Amino acid sequence: MTKWGLIGASTIAREWMIDAIRAAGGEAVSVMSMDAARGKTYAAEYGIEKSVISVAGLVNDPDVEAVYISTTNELHRDQALAAIRAGKHVLCEKPLAISLADANAMVKAAREAGVVMATNHHLRNASTHRAMRDAIAAGRIGKPLSARVFHAVYLPPHLQGWRLDRPEAGGGVILDISVHDADTLRFVLGDDPVEAIAFGQSGGMGKVGLEDAVMGVLRFKSGVIAQFHDGFTTKYAETGFEVHGSEGSLVAHNVMTQRAVGRVTLRNADGETELECENTNLYEVTLRAFHDAVAGKGKPAATGEDGVWSLATGLAIVESARTGKAVKIEPGL
Repeated sequence: MTKWGLIGASTIAREWMIDAIRAAGGEAVSVMSMDAARGKTYAAEYGIEKSVISVAGLVNDPDVEAVYISTTNELHRDQALAAIRAGKHVLCEKPLAISLADANAMVKAAREAGVVMATNHHLRNASTHRAMRDAIAAGRIGKPLSARVFHAVYLPPHLQGWRLDRPEAGGGVILDISVHDADTLRFVLGDDPVEAIAFGQSGGMGKVGLEDAVMGVLRFKSGVIAQFHDGFTTKYAETGFEVHGSEGSLVAHNVMTQRAVGRVTLRNADGETELECENTNLYEVTLRAFHDAVAGKGKPAATGEDGVWSLATGLAIVESARTGKAVKIEPGL
């Protein structure tokens, strides 16, 4: 059983990750919050034995084997490096950091220390996206030509804090949502993006001029072009993901979500066929793969390198949205 320390008494850990850790055969044994009272209350409410107020107090605990980092983005680098120096495996929320230099430093440190480093890109673990990837790999739509991602949602009030008013923490829709699009596209297409062009929007939710919506296009090495629309301001839209090829199309509805829902339809000369999807918990898939990697059996579902790729894409989108120019995507791996 892998024993986990939580760096951050966060909403995502409370709503998704603690249960997923346990369902995958692990246990959360400690939580770190700089607010001692909050940490103690959180630990008691979710059945976690210990609460500490410092990263050092958590990563130097011999009972902790792996850490899950879900603090604000500007804190990820130092917290991950502290865990890695202490010999702990690391599962970090996206984006890994707010600069490519920091993200690459995290990945390099983990590699040199011989610990597992993973990025919590949950969407690649959806059975819908895995079915799409498998169908493409099997040639069921011929040569992929284009893709579209609809990931414009409404950011609920309990999450409308730093994402909307702290640019120094990596706030804004691009580093929160567009990085997920980038990772899911890479996973489904088996291809890497090379260039981004985008337009950002401030629709009234971003408090300090941060983009709360964005539209743009990514170009991939193979020549595939992918359109994306991400937002915090869209209350009534359905999410979706499409890939169009020379011999068919894959159309997925309601799939850019944390929940194990959605469906995928294959459309080709034979008509329409709904692909078989198991709809298992996305985070449990993440944790099972992580535990296997810790045991020396395979890789995490999304590696640290995958997190560098999604961050590089997100930063290129940010730059394009603010300059109006196409920007090359260069992860520096």
